[in-house]
Amino acid sequence: MDTRREQILRAIIEEYVRTAEPVGSKYLCENCDFDVSSATIRNEMMALEDDGYLRSPHISAGRIPTEKAYEYYLRTFVQANHGGKNQSRLREAVSSAIDDESTLRLMAKTLVDLSGETAIVAFGPHRSYYTGVSNLFQKPDFRDLEMLQSLSSMVDRFDDVTAEIFDQVTSEPQVMIGTENPFGDDMTAILVKYRLPNNTVGFLGLLGPLRMNYKKNLSLIEEAREVLGGDEGLNPDSLD
Repeated sequence: MDTRREQILRAIIEEYVRTAEPVGSKYLCENCDFDVSSATIRNEMMALEDDGYLRSPHISAGRIPTEKAYEYYLRTFVQANHGGKNQSRLREAVSSAIDDESTLRLMAKTLVDLSGETAIVAFGPHRSYYTGVSNLFQKPDFRDLEMLQSLSSMVDRFDDVTAEIFDQVTSEPQVMIGTENPFGDDMTAILVKYRLPNNTVGFLGLLGPLRMNYKKNLSLIEEAREVLGGDEGLNPDSLD
């Protein structure tokens, strides 16, 4: 993909993540410094649509990103921050924990507060905890009845899915988008396996719509992993 088309795609994704509204060429002309005509931007958007990166949700001049677009965006533009600004908040949140389970529950609740998404914790392969589910139901991405029914069904299967994927989660943050996400085709999961100092192993993650803030959420999961154990406590050969 050439640079201009790539930057147009990036601008559309980031604006759609921010507003949940289709993005049109007029917005890009008025708010982004592409230094080309609106006709050129429309042509580039049409090319991106033909290549499967954009789609039109209804009769509108605006376009929204596809699963393929988010995958490209993740590969090209997103890197997790290590030791970021939220690490002190995460450390403070778990400082009052009395045992491993309360540590992870407090971590999950803090991740919900910081991300606005749903947090999942697996305590080994057979037991899980999740919080912030109401955030999913409040997203504009899930406002139609069919999606709400699908979302409700997915919530009922949280424990089963957690058990099914436990051995697949690795010690490095994984992003599972859309059809690659066992929790649902219309969502993204960011998961990482943890090991606590006493060798308790499980996984921690965030779940939200495809239209999530990938950079922020990936960094939050990386920071949470570092707070729980850091690199010195994680041996990929023993966890994966």
